Amino acid sequence: MDIREAWNILKEEGFKRTKHRERILEYVAAHDRYMTALEIRDVLAADHPGISYDTIYRNLATFVELSILEETELEGERHFRMQCDASAHHHHFICRICGKTETIPHCPLDLISLDLPDHSIEGHKFEVYGKCPDCLTA
Repeated sequence: MDIREAWNILKEEGFKRTKHRERILEYVAAHDRYMTALEIRDVLAADHPGISYDTIYRNLATFVELSILEETELEGERHFRMQCDASAHHHHFICRICGKTETIPHCPLDLISLDLPDHSIEGHKFEVYGKCPDCLTA
C-alpha cells in the first residue's frame, strides 16, 4: 500500500488529513519494516515536539483497523508496518534485530489442516522470527 491509497481509505472513512497522520504515514511508508509506536514517536518528536505517544498510538490503531497498516506482537510489544499485498495470502519472516520483513508465499496451514480433518479452521497467523542476512553479519 502507498500513502495515496492510505489517504483514499481515510477520506472514505471520514478521517481528516492532519499533519500528525501525514508524518506517521510518511515515516512508516519510508521504512519497509515493523516498528513500535515509541520508535515512531521518538523520530517524529524531533520535528514535532508536542506530539504525544497517545496521538501516535491512536492513529496507528486506526490505521490497523482500516487495513492501512499491519500489526504484529514482538516480545510483548505491538509493532506496525505498511500493509503489503493484502490481496494475496502470505506470511512473513521478521528480523528480530532490525524489523525488516521477507514475504513467505507458502502457507503451512495447508499441511496442518490435513491433521485436523473434522475441524473448522476460522483463521490463523504464522510468522517466522530470526536474523536477516545483514544482521547476521553485523
